[in-house]
Amino acid sequence: MKKTTVLILIILTINIITFLLYAIDKRKAIKGKWRIPERALLLWSLFAPWGGFAGMKIMHHKTYKKKFTITVPLFMVLHIVICIGFIYHYVI
Repeated sequence: MKKTTVLILIILTINIITFLLYAIDKRKAIKGKWRIPERALLLWSLFAPWGGFAGMKIMHHKTYKKKFTITVPLFMVLHIVICIGFIYHYVI
């Protein structure tokens, strides 16, 4: 298996896990149970902002918290910049 394929699978897996964490936290919030700490959700979103953003939008979770509505999109921009830099440096 190529290195790029493995990298894409890892990124996809981390984003799916992040999405699921947002979904689990939303479910626990509805049921009034123990919650996943916001710090953990933001840390996972740092490494997988696409899953975090999808979790926010699809689950309508943390959409009123400025901490999330600002940082998760910033993490997405950071990932785009890193990807462009990686492509520029290694591909072009």
